[in-house]
Amino acid sequence: MAYCGISANLILYLTKKLHQGTVTASNNVTNWIGTIWLTPILGAYVADAYLGRYWTFVIACAIYLSGMCLLTLAVSVPGFRPPPCHAANVSDCPKATTLELAVFYTALYILAVGTGGTKPNISTIGADQFDDFDPKEKIQKLSFFNWWMFSIFFGILFGNTVLVYIQDNVGWALGYGIPTAGLALSIAIFLFGTPFYRHKKPAGSPFTKMARVIVATVKKWRVPVPTHPKELYELDAEEYTKKGKFKIESTTTLRYLNKAAVQTGSTSMWMLCSVTEVEETKQMLKMLPILMTTFLPNVIVAQSNTLFIKQGTTLDRGMGKHFKLPPASLGAFVTVTMLLTVVLYDRVFVKNISKWTKNPRGITLLQRLGLGFVLHIIIMIVASLTERHRLNVAKEHGLDQTGGQLPLTIFILLPQFILTGVADAMTEVARLEFFYDQAPESMKSLGTSFSMTSVAGGNFLSSFILSAVSRITREGGHKGWIQNNLNTSRLDLYFAFLAVVGFLNFLFFLVVTKFFHYKAEISDSMEVLKEELEGSRKDAYQVELADNKR
Repeated sequence: MAYCGISANLILYLTKKLHQGTVTASNNVTNWIGTIWLTPILGAYVADAYLGRYWTFVIACAIYLSGMCLLTLAVSVPGFRPPPCHAANVSDCPKATTLELAVFYTALYILAVGTGGTKPNISTIGADQFDDFDPKEKIQKLSFFNWWMFSIFFGILFGNTVLVYIQDNVGWALGYGIPTAGLALSIAIFLFGTPFYRHKKPAGSPFTKMARVIVATVKKWRVPVPTHPKELYELDAEEYTKKGKFKIESTTTLRYLNKAAVQTGSTSMWMLCSVTEVEETKQMLKMLPILMTTFLPNVIVAQSNTLFIKQGTTLDRGMGKHFKLPPASLGAFVTVTMLLTVVLYDRVFVKNISKWTKNPRGITLLQRLGLGFVLHIIIMIVASLTERHRLNVAKEHGLDQTGGQLPLTIFILLPQFILTGVADAMTEVARLEFFYDQAPESMKSLGTSFSMTSVAGGNFLSSFILSAVSRITREGGHKGWIQNNLNTSRLDLYFAFLAVVGFLNFLFFLVVTKFFHYKAEISDSMEVLKEELEGSRKDAYQVELADNKR
């Protein structure tokens, strides 16, 4: 709720209150969101290496809350923002002073530091409460991330409706004050549950472990890899049991890294690594190509926080005589669609399709991710066609130069927002669960942070693409595709361009997934679940056969 209460309407605050242009404001939003989702790598490192997930989360919450308090102060005190301006072109308005920008952006980036410790650890703490060796808890864990995102969507829904309306119609001070109080309450609730949690101790720096494997491999680049895995260096199973860790068998994936476990007489930690350490490094490295394919879909998602909202400001937002829908509230349709899709997916789709695929998840995580990628391409096609229609209406009514409001309902944007909700229900859950599930047990926080890095990369890439397209299309004396006046812009071409790039990214995704191998389970609980599914399918077949005989 706190994050969405800021991000959903941030572009309008930057343009209307701080008087920034469309490209500048859009890039500031995506750069901030990118940083918000990039800092979790640091938070994951601190959690896995030093403080543990619980204490990293608690300290980060204190930082997050201080940032929210400062941000509320920045939008409340008149001296921290420029005087009001109602000029049609924001370039004619007085710019924010250095002090005003410094206070506002300091608050925003304190939030980025706080989220670095909260985002990669809270969902991981939740997943840690389930025992992988208990089939009953394992099946609950398979649904956990669906219901985790379901609960998050409720906070987003409140931010996209109530908070956005308050910010637009009552005041920014109250609109930011409510999520600040809500955050304080949620932290108190979390702390109250402390005695009931399963706590996992930090297992050492994941980056140091991976660096040791890579350095040892490079140093022994001439050493041949034994044909039999038993010849590689490994600790006794009892050593792992004492430390509460899991032993991993050697695999042929990224076989070159097995050189790090070849015994050459040296016992230096930078010359010899155990098979388990090598396999942990492999599990993290082989996820990197998948991570790369997730950047572009997040560029498309970034449009719903920036250009989609700016589109809404040019349309008729009236609902009855006295109510105007805030443009950012269209994000509520994304959230509602996500809520419905997650429930239907978990309770209907998985329940039925798993009987045939024998997969407790229904379909694989990468298949679910790919389905979301296809939907993102469709979103950009729909957005391009809708924008083309909007521009035609603007031209017909002579509003292309004045930048006035079009006699066209804001609900023409609804299809692209609804499709975004369906796509996010596929990609958001699958991406989070994939990077958590495929990370080794001692690097779960780092694995979860990969999901956040995906969003960060997408937002930074969005800033780069938007700036590059804006600059390139202005060359040769042209007006350019993206201007402050959207009625003379060519967002339809920009959205079509993203659809094409998204399609090329999907082809790359298909190639990458073809060579990806899922890691082995640490327990046999998944096999137990598969056997149960197979048994239920046989039972259903026998009942059907008996009915046919009767």
